[in-house]
Amino acid sequence: MDWLNAQAAAHGLVVGSLRTASADASFRRYFRIDGRDGPRIVMDAPPAHEDCRPFVGVAALLRGGGLEAPEVLSWDEPHGFMLLSDLGATTYLEAIRRADPVQSNALYLAALDALVRLQRIDAQARVPNYDRALLQRELDLFPTWYIERHCRHTLDDKALAQLQRCFELILDACTAQPAVLVHRDYHSRNLMLPREPGGPPGLLDFQDAVWGPVSYDLASLLRDAYVEWEESTQLDWAVRYWERGRKAGLPLDADFGNFWRDFEWMGLQRHLKVLGIFARLSHRDGKDGYLKDLPLVWRYAHRVASRYNGLGPLAHLLEQLAGTQRESGYTF
Repeated sequence: MDWLNAQAAAHGLVVGSLRTASADASFRRYFRIDGRDGPRIVMDAPPAHEDCRPFVGVAALLRGGGLEAPEVLSWDEPHGFMLLSDLGATTYLEAIRRADPVQSNALYLAALDALVRLQRIDAQARVPNYDRALLQRELDLFPTWYIERHCRHTLDDKALAQLQRCFELILDACTAQPAVLVHRDYHSRNLMLPREPGGPPGLLDFQDAVWGPVSYDLASLLRDAYVEWEESTQLDWAVRYWERGRKAGLPLDADFGNFWRDFEWMGLQRHLKVLGIFARLSHRDGKDGYLKDLPLVWRYAHRVASRYNGLGPLAHLLEQLAGTQRESGYTF
């Protein structure tokens, strides 16, 4: 409380107004506090579990690129406390649940514009590389936590070899893509409703940013684990992003069909990882709330695995685990 009392004096904060703002899937906790210049956010990130230096560095990158990221007003690095500007209390997820189609479209177009701006930031020397080894470690969460721990299924040697061959195909497709700055969790829970209608969304949870595949954040946004859009809507937004990105000079394939394929394979990598992460959050960390989102993530993964040559064993494995038949969709 000594640190908070010092901040109260320096920033005109009302200590008695401190209340929970949110928690996330990590050890970080967030509180909102009133002040003379409006609400502020207090972040509690225990140094034994959380390194706040990437958060501070990426926040500066994003703000320098003209994006709406929290301003770091004060930082007690040894104790993991931080005072931040407040980007508001309404996430995209909350907003779109009560929005009509026109309003939702406007929100997503704003998110696409912000994504193009984010990807234009030259950050290769400032963030880790999203290389094949890291992508593989993420994929390994799927057999460890989803297959073995959550589904209680043991793969025999043949099935394990088939899964690894599918992983190799996925990794080949992902690592062949041009690289840009990747937020890594660019979705409806980490985008905040713009302060002004038509303005850019606020960006949260960007501390794990990397330099990696150009389609990754678009897959996070359009194939969100928490909200499902018709695939025709995904296609429309993907085309709009692709047109904006090409015009802005992003390294996007000149053929949209090729780009869409890259988007699908990148999304598959992410969704297999997310199946593992959500299972781990439940079984290791006791956060069972994410289990309700598993069916949507499964559907995303299964649709793509069912469409492309070489991924049949993965599609059959997902069916075996869930006892569900294949679904159809668009392909290029």
